[in-house]
Amino acid sequence: MPLCFAFLFSQPVNSGHGSSLSGWYTVIRVVNPITGGKDAMNATLAELHCIDPQAAGLGDYGRPGNFFARQLGLWSKQYLGDPEAGRDPNMDALVRDLPELIPPGDETVVAHGDFRCDNMIFHPTEPRVIAVLDWELSTLGHPLADFAYHAMMYHMPAKGMNGLAGLDLHALNIPDEAACIAAYCQRTGRQDIDHWSFYIAFNIFRLAAILHGIQGRVLRGTAASSSARERAALFAPLAALANRTLQRSGS
Repeated sequence: MPLCFAFLFSQPVNSGHGSSLSGWYTVIRVVNPITGGKDAMNATLAELHCIDPQAAGLGDYGRPGNFFARQLGLWSKQYLGDPEAGRDPNMDALVRDLPELIPPGDETVVAHGDFRCDNMIFHPTEPRVIAVLDWELSTLGHPLADFAYHAMMYHMPAKGMNGLAGLDLHALNIPDEAACIAAYCQRTGRQDIDHWSFYIAFNIFRLAAILHGIQGRVLRGTAASSSARERAALFAPLAALANRTLQRSGS
């Protein structure tokens, strides 16, 4: 296995603009003050999604097709199956509405599943990714689910989730969401991405379902992490954010 000498960030750093940024976005400013690490991440994810799983010998790497229906079924079942963790009206609406709004068509690629800066190793002097880590969630999945997970932080709050919503992206030298989408489309041969709100809402819903599970463990007194209560408190706000995102025009 080759060794990589590079930047790897995981600790929050003050952005200088009234918020704390996790390694997700600290690296963007350090690696390249103009376009930064996020475009390098965009290029790397696009390259991954252009790989033909069959040609690469990965045709059996996961279950192809119907990715959103299967994932929504999984996370809805987990949410509904833990009544002790509580019910939430926004989450109930998402469980009802998301399956009815799955965009037409289907695609299958090798999806990383957790494509964020914490799982990248960057070249120490050049704005490029030289290694991608933590492949345990990788599978055959839908490329736009994987890409929207990468872009989801544009919609997430800076407080608690280390997101970008409400921050001055220009001052932070971070490409905005439209530029991020355009770059990915150019690299993967797409004209644009329809139903974008669905893909973002889906990813926030999945994260909310995970936090709902943590909330259940907190309430039952079985949560092992010291930060579990703090994370569980984000469940309801994220469910509300996902539902608002889904209701946007063009969903």
